[in-house]
Formats: sequence, structure tokens, C-alpha cells
Amino acid sequence: MEVQKHSVHTLVFRSLKRTHDMFLADQANPPPPNEKSDTMKSMIKARDEYGSVLHLVKNKKLNEVEENSHVDHSKNEDSTLSHFERRTSINEFEGRELYETDAPPPGTEDIYQAPTPAPPPSQALVLAGSQQQALTMRRMPSIPKPKWHPPWKLYRVVSGHLGWVRCLAVEPGNEWFATGSNDRIIKIWDLASGKLKLSLTGHISAVRGLAISSRQPYLFSCGEDKQVKCWDLEYNKVIRHYHGHLSGVYAIALHPTIDILVTGGRDSTARVWDMRTKANIHSLTGHTNTVASVQCQATEPQVLTGSHDCTVRLWDLVAGKTRVTLTHHKKSIRALLIHPRLNMFASGAPDNIKQWRCPDGNFVQNLSGHSAIVNCLGINSDNVLVSGGDNGTLYFWDWKTGYNFQRLQAPVQPGSIDSEAGIFACTFDQSGSRLLSAEADKTVKIFREDDSASEETHPINWKPEILKRKRF
Repeated sequence: MEVQKHSVHTLVFRSLKRTHDMFLADQANPPPPNEKSDTMKSMIKARDEYGSVLHLVKNKKLNEVEENSHVDHSKNEDSTLSHFERRTSINEFEGRELYETDAPPPGTEDIYQAPTPAPPPSQALVLAGSQQQALTMRRMPSIPKPKWHPPWKLYRVVSGHLGWVRCLAVEPGNEWFATGSNDRIIKIWDLASGKLKLSLTGHISAVRGLAISSRQPYLFSCGEDKQVKCWDLEYNKVIRHYHGHLSGVYAIALHPTIDILVTGGRDSTARVWDMRTKANIHSLTGHTNTVASVQCQATEPQVLTGSHDCTVRLWDLVAGKTRVTLTHHKKSIRALLIHPRLNMFASGAPDNIKQWRCPDGNFVQNLSGHSAIVNCLGINSDNVLVSGGDNGTLYFWDWKTGYNFQRLQAPVQPGSIDSEAGIFACTFDQSGSRLLSAEADKTVKIFREDDSASEETHPINWKPEILKRKRF
């Protein structure tokens, strides 16, 4: 049987006609008018809109009746009667609920009781005033002014790697820092002078993550070669390997109080390792794309992961299961940061930087404006939050208010092209006075605060946002 072809116009018209015919029988014939229902509607509307001032009308009517009582008693009686009838007709429906038919059920006309008398005018005005004040206070939250922070400036460039510098970590004693690069080498630098102290070779592909233990002389590294290594810094050699990842390992974090480490990678899994026995304690599965960032803390949730599947997961470390999944971001999350003092954390993605409250991941506020792929986040004790972008930009924020007080783009190393401006990792040193960034021009840049700046030379150009919620 050959199918007859019709134009789009004909098909649309037929669809409209079918819809019209289907709904015509049900919706086109309105129900017959019901006078009692219409009366009830008008009474309920009058009560809802004018119920709070009906006692004023009643008092006025009574005063008029008293003034005119010596003129015509019969007229007074009629007036009082008509007012009583009107008041009764309105009160008759006070306190009733609306039914689906807008009319009371049959046989229930006499079960309604008289309404509660309205408060005297003075009390009503006091109540109205207090309610209005409460509404005003709710609508006008106090918006804290951001704290002034001095601007940051570049003061040192450390070069020596032959590839993109992908990760860095500062030693707990604040004497040296380590960097990992696409040239497969881990380099250790003196923090004060910026001079190279040591190079560690062993990875056969790019080094993507570094973590330095505060309790043992250990340095942990991970890379695109699927390897996770433990380096003994007293002997400067690898003493343990942690095998289990099926693809490149992009993130690593040490637990602050337990001898475990957590890694995340391209196999969409975060793995929990026993530092000494090398056992894979948990495989934290649930993400559907690369796990790009991992953080550990001593309080619940003890493990946080951010992924390219646009979600942040908070994990129950004991059970090895997801505790909360945060789906607020619309783009991949490459950076997570735990606040050093507050029970909060931040996540960075190209759409927004978001702040959250532990332990349940309650949303606090958005930090909008860094329109780039956010690769890293850092924070110091002065509540200066830094976000580093794939285009080489550094944004400085006030943590509490989310105010962006400075934007920086350091020049690329001489001999590099502008497209090699990119920040892959950033962190503050242990004192919070120096900011280190690992960049795509094969350098590490060190920033510090401008000592000559003041509130007069660099004033806060801040205006409160009208729709901004009160955060704290």
C-alpha cells in the first residue's frame, strides 16, 4: 500500500483539528451558572481582601446610626437591619474552606460557626506594623562589605623544566617545594632562593600530581603512566608502588591524620591506599568520567572528588560509598579546595566557582566572573582565594563575600608564544605570603603582596548586588 504524502502545512492543520475535536466535547461546554456558587465566590473574595478592615466599616456605620437616630427611628432600624444582613452575609462564609466545586457539600449549610471577632483597631495596627517590619527585615538582608586585601604582584620566575609544569606542592617546613612536569621529571626547589636542589626521575610519562607527607619524609607522585609512587626523601628513591589504576592518574591527596592516600584518574575511579602495605582499601566508584581532583580532610566528609562528569561527590571513607552527590555545576570540575579553618570547601569549573558547607554539601554562594577553564584553586589564612585559568589568568577573591578584588595575567617566558599562557596548579606556601603557580610556559611563577599598596592607593571598587543572599 502506497503511503500518500502531504505537505507540512496539511499535517499541522490536521493535528490541530484532531486536538480541537478531542477537547471540544470536554472543555467547550461550560457548566450551567450557579447563583449560590457565584455568591460564595464574591463573599470569600470580600472576606479575603477586606476582612481586616470590616470592623472599621461596622464602627462607622454604627456612628452614623447614632447620629441619625433622632431624625428617623424607622430609617435607623432599616439601616441597622440592612447592615446586619450584609455583615451576616459576609460572616456566613468566613472560616470556610474552598471546595473543588466552589460550593459547599450538600447538607452542610448549617455546620459553620461564627468567626472569631476581629481585634480592636489599635491591636490590629500593632500586628500589621510588626508583620510589615518582619517582611522588611527579611527583604533587606545585611550584605557584608569585603575586607581589603593588598594586590599581588609577580616577583620571581623559576625555570628549568622542559615541559608543561603540571603540579606542585610545598613542604610542611616551608623550606622547599616540588614540581612535576610533562618532561617526566620531579624537581625540588629551594623556596627562598628559587634554586634547583634535586631532580627525581622514574616516571615514564607526565607527572600529574604531587603530595608531601607532614609526618614522614615521603613524597608521593602520580602520573599519566598509571603509576603512583612513594619517594623516600632520605634516600631520594622510590620505595613503594601502588598498582591498580587502569589509566592515567590525575590527582592525589594525603589524609591529614591517617596513613592513607587517595588518588583519582582517567578510569573514573578514586582509590584509597594504605600507605605502608600498598593495599587498595577502597575503590570509590560512581563517577562517569575522569576524576580530576581529590581532597582529604580529618572531619566528615573525609574524601571529596571532583570530576569531568560535572559532579562533586562526598564520600563515606569507612563504608567506601558516596555520601552526597552535588550536581549544581554544568561543566567539568577540575579543582577542589578545602578551607583551612572553616568547615567549608570550594569547587571550580568553567561556569562558576561554588562554595559549599560541610558535611552535607549545602550550597553557600557562587563566585562568578572567571570565564575560563579553572584548573586550580588556592587559599591562605587571610581568606584570599585564588583561581587559576587555562588561559593564564589568576583571579583573587575575598572568600567571605565572593568579591573579585584583582585579576592578573603574568607574561609568558621569553621565547614562548602567548598561547602557552596557562596555569595548571597553584598553591600558597605555608605562611600564606607567597603564591606559586605552575604554568604552561615551563616555569613556576611566585607572587607576593605589594607592600607599598594601601586602601587609599588601591581602594575597593565594590557595590552590593541587589539580589545577593546573606551568606553568613
